Amino acid sequence: MSRRRQALMRIAFAIVPVVALVAACGSSSGGDGGGSAQSLVLKIVDPGNSGPIAVGKRDGTFDAALAPLGAKIEWVNTTPGFSSMLKLFNTKELDVSGAAFSPVVGALSKDVGVRIVAVQDPAGKDQSGIIAAPDSGVRSVTDLVGKRVAVNPAAKGEYILLKALAQAGIPADKVTRVPLQQKDAASAFATGKVDAWASFLVPYQEGKANGGIEIATEQSIGSKDNSVVVFRTEVLDKHPDVAAKYLEVLQGLTAQQRANPTEFENVFEKSGPRALSGQRLADAVRVGGEATVPRLPSPSDATDLSDVVDLFFGHGVITRKITAADIFYDLRSKLTQEQLAAVKAGS
Repeated sequence: MSRRRQALMRIAFAIVPVVALVAACGSSSGGDGGGSAQSLVLKIVDPGNSGPIAVGKRDGTFDAALAPLGAKIEWVNTTPGFSSMLKLFNTKELDVSGAAFSPVVGALSKDVGVRIVAVQDPAGKDQSGIIAAPDSGVRSVTDLVGKRVAVNPAAKGEYILLKALAQAGIPADKVTRVPLQQKDAASAFATGKVDAWASFLVPYQEGKANGGIEIATEQSIGSKDNSVVVFRTEVLDKHPDVAAKYLEVLQGLTAQQRANPTEFENVFEKSGPRALSGQRLADAVRVGGEATVPRLPSPSDATDLSDVVDLFFGHGVITRKITAADIFYDLRSKLTQEQLAAVKAGS
């Protein structure tokens, strides 16, 4: 081989890694914020053993739908309760989660960059509420006067307790609110460090199953703390198409759950600690059959949101009033007509 040819080959090989590096940088998910989703890893709360997201994880439905947009899913293990995940959103370790109005209001009061993209009309409002320890002497909301009640602060537990006290005409300062996240609250309740516990969903059902006495439910107190889908705001700004596709898939899976709820329980494990059986399984199947499909926020949702905001603001849980404009993300304005039509069709 001639010296000239050898020199040319050395130059060519030197250029290759530079070209590869430029290409890799060009495909970064940071982009220009114009909605490109190249190489985006969407970090979502692991769904456990039940529900539409669990079925989507098992079947690869989300990854298949997001792949054409250059995005894929990473499942993140978390502790129960949206308010316990705020640090993960702040450190960009989490992008998407289910939640309720109350913890998102609490998050925004702390300047956590999250927004609500969709709302679900409530189902299973008897699955969350207040339970009392059997030896506490508490058998009704009025009996909570002078007692200690565990609540996850600025979130659903605190909302449930304040709403129940207001309904019963009991001043909130007559009851001691003990701020604990769900995992710690479960331990405090089991060991008698608190007299009662305002809780929700799986931890609440487990507390009842272990002897907790139900004294109020979200249904009995007229809760307006609706279920929601939450995204990290930066992801919404840069990748609204990914958010829309995720929501579209979730809508479809939720519609399937409503039609055939049995198939959405014990998704990965039919036995063991995560699997449901007996009355708890029957309750879960019933609630699944009542599930409503997530939809873009409406004026009526703003009205329900104000119930949560006013209650928190009135009791000093938050120091400024959060508005619908602060909390609902206007996905409509970010999507093409085709994308918007797909999301609206799903709802």
